[in-house]
Amino acid sequence: MLKHLTFLSGTSRWVRGWIAVWVVLALPVTVFACMWDYDTLKQERSRFPSTLELITGKFWRHSPEFYEWRIKDRLERLKSDPKNLDLLDDLGVAYQKTGKHDRAIEVMLEKEKIKPGEYKTYSNLGTFYILAGDFEQGLPYIDKALAINPNAHFGREKYQKWLVEYAQSRMKDGKLKLPLRVVDDPELDFDLTFSGFGAYVRKCEGLGENDVLSDEQLQSAIRGVQGMMRFADYNNPLLLEALGDLLLEGWGPDSSKQLAARSYLQASYVAQDKESSQAYRKAAEGALYLQVGKHGKETTVPKEVLVELEPEFQAELAQADKWYAAAKAKELALIKDGHKVESEFDRLSAQEPSVAEIDPVWFTRDMRIMTVFVIVVTGMLLVLGGGIAGLVWLWKRSRRTATPVA
Repeated sequence: MLKHLTFLSGTSRWVRGWIAVWVVLALPVTVFACMWDYDTLKQERSRFPSTLELITGKFWRHSPEFYEWRIKDRLERLKSDPKNLDLLDDLGVAYQKTGKHDRAIEVMLEKEKIKPGEYKTYSNLGTFYILAGDFEQGLPYIDKALAINPNAHFGREKYQKWLVEYAQSRMKDGKLKLPLRVVDDPELDFDLTFSGFGAYVRKCEGLGENDVLSDEQLQSAIRGVQGMMRFADYNNPLLLEALGDLLLEGWGPDSSKQLAARSYLQASYVAQDKESSQAYRKAAEGALYLQVGKHGKETTVPKEVLVELEPEFQAELAQADKWYAAAKAKELALIKDGHKVESEFDRLSAQEPSVAEIDPVWFTRDMRIMTVFVIVVTGMLLVLGGGIAGLVWLWKRSRRTATPVA
């Protein structure tokens, strides 16, 4: 590295020396900052568009108030057209979105009596049962929907089925405990490679334990989970975990560790209990450690790996919250106006929003300490070097003064 200081050849040896020392001392700061260049968030977002938007909630979605409005609207319209299948679908989804799971299921069962065998009926019924926590009742309806149209919604039902089966395989005593990813080896803090929902998808795709999903298979699986987030519940910790697992597939340079860490972090924020929240944070740390540390299984995860990313993610969440508050206010204004609520919302939502890039928070705690250390040492070297240079100058001057004239 010191060969790059040749532009200083005209300066004194002392100046060149202390600048070289300063560069060497500053090197750890430079190396630490560059680790994030290995797999940038921008590159990950270009590979998986709209993923960060779904994680943060910055996408067009209806407010609870809209679904309350839709319930009243559809009930009124069904009075004159009680067998309208589309109105019944709308009503069922609106009940589901407002937390009225039982009523949503009742509407779909009523629809099934009017016209049996409808794909949308089975798809909705399966989803409603699953969101209500009744996997046993929900899966048969998902199977029926898949038998009618296996490729609907980018094949979303297939991944919904696999995710439910994966969740069932992780149940203990009939209870679901999050996160689903469990490390059986007590000596390891985490195991993010070849495990989790990604491993289950590989198994369902007929791949071996050490095989990887093709890019087409991975993109399809991620679209399936994203579809569930967009149309069911984007803030569901189980879906966020599944998304994070898939983003870590191809755990080398091709995996999306920063997006995965964000997905796990969001799951930690919305988890219902402290133990699950802490486990999701550990998963986020592990995802980042795969980037800044060694790949594979490790026994320790340095806590500081989240120090840089979490403030950026929280700024992204704040940006998304602000955007959604404005979008919700527009929708509430449409409801209050009472005219063309749905068509006007469709017009507003024609263009999807994007999370703007957040300026990186470069100065983490360790970097601040190192920077202060470099500044202090540099100051000491300047003072020391100046003192030595002054003494040398005085010594040379005294020699010249003491030398007799010939």
